[in-house]
Amino acid sequence: MTLIKSISGIRGTIGGPAGEGLTPIDIVKFSYAYCAKLKERRPKPAGERYRVVVGKDARMSGEMVEQLVCGTLIACGVDVVKAGFASTPTTELAVTFENADGGIILTASHNPKQWNALKLLNERGEFLNAAEGAAILECAESSDFDFAPVEQMGKVTEKDFTDAHLDSVLQLPTVDAEAVRKAGFKVVVDAVNSVGGIIMPELLRRLGVECIKLNCEPTGDFAHNPEPLPSNLTELCECVKREKADLGISVDPDVDRLALICENGEPFGEEYTLVSVASYLLEEAASRGVTGCTTSSNLSSSRALRDVTEQFGGTYQAAAVGEVNVTTKMRECGALIGGEGNGGVIYPASHYGRDAMVGVALFLTNLARKGVRVSELRASYPDYFIAKNKIQLSDPALIDRILEELKKVYASEDINTIDGVKISFESKKQWVHLRRSNTEPIIRIYAEAQDQASAEALAEEVISVANKIIG
Repeated sequence: MTLIKSISGIRGTIGGPAGEGLTPIDIVKFSYAYCAKLKERRPKPAGERYRVVVGKDARMSGEMVEQLVCGTLIACGVDVVKAGFASTPTTELAVTFENADGGIILTASHNPKQWNALKLLNERGEFLNAAEGAAILECAESSDFDFAPVEQMGKVTEKDFTDAHLDSVLQLPTVDAEAVRKAGFKVVVDAVNSVGGIIMPELLRRLGVECIKLNCEPTGDFAHNPEPLPSNLTELCECVKREKADLGISVDPDVDRLALICENGEPFGEEYTLVSVASYLLEEAASRGVTGCTTSSNLSSSRALRDVTEQFGGTYQAAAVGEVNVTTKMRECGALIGGEGNGGVIYPASHYGRDAMVGVALFLTNLARKGVRVSELRASYPDYFIAKNKIQLSDPALIDRILEELKKVYASEDINTIDGVKISFESKKQWVHLRRSNTEPIIRIYAEAQDQASAEALAEEVISVANKIIG
């Protein structure tokens, strides 16, 4: 059993002996700490109520976790708006719809069904920053809990925000619902038995798209590994070909990541979800005479986003890994679009959070207007390939030594140190990114090149240098 505490929340496996995994005690302590620090961060006059939105994915442990979280919030004197089954972006938007003080999302994202987690939001429906998360961790470890007297306990209301979320997506000026309807698309959706099976088919219905549902019953008993990687999407690929569909859509359990399948059953490439949407928005902006737009993604995401940005006269800016780091960078540079190479599309015109519904609506708009097949659209973007490796270390202290020495070895190259060490070989359009794991004594190594063999070779070269440093 596993429990991982970090500045972004708490997650772990459900069940097993006390003290192992994510236990009811952990859930109560962490929920209390969230309330305590919320009240410090947003002081209010005496008698004015705090309100927090709570949404969950369809995991089998969701109801148990929801009851513990909501019960603790009530005991802290906080009113709860229960969003029920809701995607992560739906809950994020619900915080703003309700003018609430914060939100808690009950989801372990792409982790297997035995996992669950609490993801914590501020009053903007965005993830807490590092300092706020650290303060909650410290508070949760203390035993100095102070609950509200009975007459001041919180109250619960229930509300479904699915329609409001989809309304906001379809109202985006860059979403052309009429063009999508006229295109007459047929799409297969694999929602891996979670909340995507509720919201994604409804979005497609509103867009006039024929939707074939695959694993859309929100049972929480995931039909396959829920991370939307090609190795986990063989059933979807086969269904797209069998049904002669125009597109396959895969989302993770909380619907913030989006992976696409071409009409020929081949993966579009998770890295290229953001690249494609960004290319459409940059081209659309240019058609209106708007140039010099900025995009952003994390350091471990494909260079293809930079290439398409510069193609339209824009500027690309990299951020440290982690959604809150990307959104912070996007605010700083006023990015038109940004996100992460794991299929996470962040479109500020909607909200500062990864949103698969926004990604699908923009992608289908672009596809409809261009009148091409998905495979043809993919072929229009520059090709890059990523190799993912890691170095396992017996002594965590070696991590800093390796990173420092690699900076010296490759001092003649372009080096970025905002998150580990990223070495860019500009003449070859290659890069390698090394960063420490937050939970294990390992260095994660991502390398990218214009073909898979070169990416693997680059990773092997850096691993060889690192091994020599270790001795």
